[in-house]
Amino acid sequence: MATAPAQAQQQSYIRRPQFYDKWMEAQGIPIYRDYYIEDGRTVELGYWKERGHNAAFLQLAGQEGVSEARITEVPAGGSVPPFKMTLEDVVYVLSGRGVTTIWKDGGEKHSFEWTDHAMFRIPGNYWVEYASMSGGQPARLLHYNNMPIAMSAAKDANIFFNTPLQPQEELVSSDEFYADAVVVDNDPSGRGAVRQYWVGNFFPDMRAWDRLVPFKGRGAGGTTVFVQYPGSELTAHMSVFPAKTYKKGHRHGPAYVIVIPAGEGFSVMWPEGRDKVFIPWHEGSIFVPPNRWFHQHFNVGEQPGRYLAFHPLPQFTGFVGEQVDRSGDQFEYHQEAPEIRERFEAELAKRGLQSEMPPECYTDPNYKFENEKD
Repeated sequence: MATAPAQAQQQSYIRRPQFYDKWMEAQGIPIYRDYYIEDGRTVELGYWKERGHNAAFLQLAGQEGVSEARITEVPAGGSVPPFKMTLEDVVYVLSGRGVTTIWKDGGEKHSFEWTDHAMFRIPGNYWVEYASMSGGQPARLLHYNNMPIAMSAAKDANIFFNTPLQPQEELVSSDEFYADAVVVDNDPSGRGAVRQYWVGNFFPDMRAWDRLVPFKGRGAGGTTVFVQYPGSELTAHMSVFPAKTYKKGHRHGPAYVIVIPAGEGFSVMWPEGRDKVFIPWHEGSIFVPPNRWFHQHFNVGEQPGRYLAFHPLPQFTGFVGEQVDRSGDQFEYHQEAPEIRERFEAELAKRGLQSEMPPECYTDPNYKFENEKD
């Protein structure tokens, strides 16, 4: 397996710059283009003159042209200048404590507090201001939105920022808009695959979130929460899986930005029939499986691992077509290459640990973990 930085240099095609790429380059702040960011809490940022704060763009392999990810730093004991964006923005708190204030032109201001590992959505065409509640250390926020797609369609950056456009969503009060999420059963794909979703604009702590259901079919005895934001086509999910276990390899569409709220492990990613890329991760790591690349997640720590995945728009997920055969998009443990298990066990051995994977899962094609049984 190749390490990610080395492999990322080997592109099989030359991608023509798009409108968003040119706009991003013109902002004068760092742009990270590898397969992963080791730690979004400490990665080097630069001063974004137009916005008045330190920031960086992430355009990781597999994300280009579909989704924007960027990191904002809120100075210790300070704030970032108010800003208005036409598109909605999903925010994950990499580190720090603070308060967000949002308002529409001429409207009442609404505020809510957040801390480490919170996740929330900012609706489009609202002014937003982020302030730190800590005088000792700055806060860092990870943003996710659809800006590359929007700019490709409009080819005018000015229409997305600080415009006179008014929001379509009415925020009556912050207590109501950012109230606790509620659970619903939904089938967003229309394929009869009903899932339990938590619907809300504010999730206080994804590291501690425990309202989970079995992630049947993905292995390792893992559990998950599927997230929908009211009035939005963006979705997310977080998977939790036990120490010293690993998930089954699978693939889907591009631009799923993954951040680690807790745990220690690694992921392996590869295009079918080609070399594998090794991604080590821990809290604060960020990575993106490229389009239709198989990928597999491994927990080599002594605590459950968590990964939070922000989804692209439904047309990019790879699961929209009802009649498309998806049987080749996941392989079972008994089908995996021997090097997969060997790498996992070697990483555990470095830490004086042993695998908790049941031997039967490698020999029985119909093996089910306890939480997968009806």
